[in-house]
Amino acid sequence: MLIAGPTASGKSALALRLAQETGGIIINADSMQVYRDLAIVTARPTREEEALVPHRLYGHVDAAVNFSAGAWVADAAKALAEARAGHRLAIFVGGSGLYFKALTRGLSAVPPIPPQIRESVRARLERDGVEALHAELARRDSVTAARLKPRDRIRIARALEVIEATSRSLSDWHRDGLPPLLSAGTFTALFIEPDRDLLYARIDARFDAMLQAGALDEVRLLAARKLDPLLPAMKAHGVPALLSHLKGEITLEEAATIGHADTRHYAKRQFTWFRHQLPEFAWVKGDAAGEWLYAALRSPDERSDIREPG
Repeated sequence: MLIAGPTASGKSALALRLAQETGGIIINADSMQVYRDLAIVTARPTREEEALVPHRLYGHVDAAVNFSAGAWVADAAKALAEARAGHRLAIFVGGSGLYFKALTRGLSAVPPIPPQIRESVRARLERDGVEALHAELARRDSVTAARLKPRDRIRIARALEVIEATSRSLSDWHRDGLPPLLSAGTFTALFIEPDRDLLYARIDARFDAMLQAGALDEVRLLAARKLDPLLPAMKAHGVPALLSHLKGEITLEEAATIGHADTRHYAKRQFTWFRHQLPEFAWVKGDAAGEWLYAALRSPDERSDIREPG
């Protein structure tokens, strides 16, 4: 069972309910909830919730690690094998479209990048600027460069790291991919589509609740580690703004406003990504998601309130 949707759409609550009623195992498919350092600011399941049913791949990666989709697939394969060995329903839940695409479509087989190469490229990025590295990428891998925005620091650096480490372009690696963990026809996939206005209000309220729950202290501890600002954990929604507040650059109120806006924009991107990249997911209105899910488990013919992405 695959449960996806935009941030704050109620995915985790639905997965928890399903796991409790079926004896299933919940497997995280959110690229930020893997990080140990970000329990509050990523709205990870609480310890009480994790105690109710088995949860896998939550908070198992240190923030200093540049965790990739390939690494997630390797971990997900182990969690899936555990569920199958115990004859339990594997419930993948999250909002990271690339993780779900890797799960159902496969992934390029790029090998690990040596730390010294990553550090060298990151140093050049800081010294020469992102435009210079994008121009270099255009000379060395025009296909990938044309696909990326000229100021996409993380992806441009990643593409150059791959070339430096393997002498092959990222576009070449994408042609020789790893097979999917789940074959077509072996899974049920749901995308929760909440009302946009209600979702955005929920995003704002949840971010404010995170601050009340200690998100700022969590980010303060992260800042004390002085990690590479390009690491994925340092880019989690709300983290850059809270870091700016801790530096005295903006007020906490301004940081919260930025956090609200960044998270809303991310939700919009999630809608767009799943609509275009994963059409096999059935889009179901938020208030009908539970009913649809249980009907899908009983029989595909009983599904209701399904619509095409659009």
